[in-house]
Amino acid sequence: MVASEPYEECCHVKHKSRPMDKLKLNTYFHSLFPISEEIVEQITEPFCNFTLKKNTTLLNKNEISTKTYFLEKGYVRSYLLNEDNEEITTNIYAAPCFVNDFLSFFNKQPTKEIYQTVTDCDFWETNLENVQKNFHNIPKFREFSRLLFVINYAKLNDRVIEMASKKAETRYINLLKQQPQIFQNVPLKMIASYLGITDSSLSRIRKETSKV
Repeated sequence: MVASEPYEECCHVKHKSRPMDKLKLNTYFHSLFPISEEIVEQITEPFCNFTLKKNTTLLNKNEISTKTYFLEKGYVRSYLLNEDNEEITTNIYAAPCFVNDFLSFFNKQPTKEIYQTVTDCDFWETNLENVQKNFHNIPKFREFSRLLFVINYAKLNDRVIEMASKKAETRYINLLKQQPQIFQNVPLKMIASYLGITDSSLSRIRKETSKV
């Protein structure tokens, strides 16, 4: 099991940011659909930035998520422990993207997974009150949120279908094509778990495909 330091809000320094500091965060909103700079700045105004070291627990199992996080730089994984106390990686997040247990965040229910930094990471965070305020006051934010949920659902659905219908070698090749940088930043043990295979199987597949 990977040793992980807990994320404690009091332990990280939040910085009062100039608008230019939020370039990657604001660009992410623009990348999904047409929206004016003025509205984006209104949405992201309450976000605070912070950093976490590698192997820090951002959100622990059975916690209720009170913040939503935008990953500006780095890699995060979500994982759980099976009945044999083995770590099973359920998702790997690569910046830029939002990272959270949204059911916990919106429904105020305990999380079922652990969210942990894989590398040193830069984040932006905001709370539910700010999100709800944007829902009620900014129509474009409601559009963005709906689109984000659709994108996340599509990714989850594609993964479920791939895990059920594709061979391990195909899953590996697809991940390598779609996100090659993961293999330079995430330990192979976590990648193997994410692909639903053992470390030795991943090593064998990597050797076999490298010969093709």
